[in-house]
Amino acid sequence: MSTKVIKGRVCILGGTGFIGRRLAARLGPDGYDVVIPTRSRQRHRRLLVLPSVDLVETNIHDPSALNSIIAGCDAVINLVGVLNDSRRSKQGFQAAHVELVSQVTAACRLQGVSRLLHMSALKANAERGPSHYLRTKGQGEAVLQQTGDDIAWTIFRPSVVFGPEDAFINRFAKLLTLAPVFPLARPNARFAPVYVEDVVDAFCRALADPSTVGQTYELCGPQIYSLREITEFICKALHIKRTTIGLPDSLAKLQARLCEWLPGKPFSMDNFRSLTVNSICSNSGFAKLKLKPRPMDVIVPRYLGELNQSDLLDDLRQTAGR
Repeated sequence: MSTKVIKGRVCILGGTGFIGRRLAARLGPDGYDVVIPTRSRQRHRRLLVLPSVDLVETNIHDPSALNSIIAGCDAVINLVGVLNDSRRSKQGFQAAHVELVSQVTAACRLQGVSRLLHMSALKANAERGPSHYLRTKGQGEAVLQQTGDDIAWTIFRPSVVFGPEDAFINRFAKLLTLAPVFPLARPNARFAPVYVEDVVDAFCRALADPSTVGQTYELCGPQIYSLREITEFICKALHIKRTTIGLPDSLAKLQARLCEWLPGKPFSMDNFRSLTVNSICSNSGFAKLKLKPRPMDVIVPRYLGELNQSDLLDDLRQTAGR
């Protein structure tokens, strides 16, 4: 007979993603039952090995389906986000970052779910964000902040998140294997990369701590890097030599417009605009949560060191559909 004490049922929206999978794996042993909606149960079947996870095939952008998946939950965690807009689908910035948040808060009210943890982005600003991504992230925060006492929300604003299978370090690692010279937009843009497991720690701490209600936490790692320094760090971890050429903004914009037509859209004009603000914290959410984030230079070499250039190129070809 199981002796696990059930602390509650948590719905993770975006639970099949990079951060969501790790959060689901952590919440189960912590005593939570987890429900994760997905458009394709088969595609994310590896989550089925987690005994506390209920993987449900549904469309969360359908209000009735969203209400159904949230019903009976004690808390909702919203990790849904997109890095590039798609005006031809319902997965664009406005739909994912603003409209879905409105639908989630409405469903929480209807189903009597008061606790909501929300993933935003560092430098999100509804009015002054330089990119559509950052403005819509800020608008999503505003939706939560206007719910009053109906929803006990907590907002997280991470810098770029790294870890095995991330879409940042690994993408640069793949691209850096392609040519000896690497043209780089906004080379002096600064980041405080944060480890995915530390972000998961922050969510778990907040879920268990009522004092975090109504708070916004900026999440940054302990080290600050320029984008050029990050590419140099990756090259060192991969034991390869590359020459990085910092592009002036005029050429960087041209690069972005060309990359928008490539499979997977590796870089876009909206990405370029996001890079015009430094992704570093003005205050430490980890300190407020009494957590200590881990440095990138300790973690990244462990998983990049397991890869070789052939693996990276094969993965890049698969992503590009070739």
